[in-house]
Amino acid sequence: MKKKSIWAVVAGVLVIIAVTTLVDIVLHVTGIFPPMDQPINDALALLATSYRVVISIGGAWVTARLAPEKPMKHAIILGCVGVVLGLVGVLATWNLELGPRWYPIALAVLAIPQCWVGGKLYEIQSRKG
Repeated sequence: MKKKSIWAVVAGVLVIIAVTTLVDIVLHVTGIFPPMDQPINDALALLATSYRVVISIGGAWVTARLAPEKPMKHAIILGCVGVVLGLVGVLATWNLELGPRWYPIALAVLAIPQCWVGGKLYEIQSRKG
C-alpha cells in the first residue's frame, strides 16, 4: 500500500476518533450523558450510535477524498479497520456494565456499511464536479 493510501485511511480514522470524542465530551459536560463512570441507557446508546454513524460516514468521505485512486476501496478498508476496532471495543467492555451490550456490537456491525455510504457519497459528488 502506498503512503498516500495509508494516509487516507489514517486520516479517516483520526477524523472519526477526534469528532466522536469531542461530541462525547460535549454530551457529558452538558449533562445529556451521565458522568463517565456511570452507564448509559438504551436511549443514550441509540443517540451515540446515531451520531457515530453520521460522523463515520464523514470520515469515510474524507478517506475517499484523500485516496490517490480507488476511493471506494479505501473507504471499505476504513470500514474493515472500524470492524477490528469495534470488536476490540466489544471484548474490552463486555463485562464493564458501561451500557447495553448491543451498543459496541452495533458499532462493529455498522462499520463497513457506513463507510460504504461515505465512499459512495464521495463518488457521486466527484462525478458532478
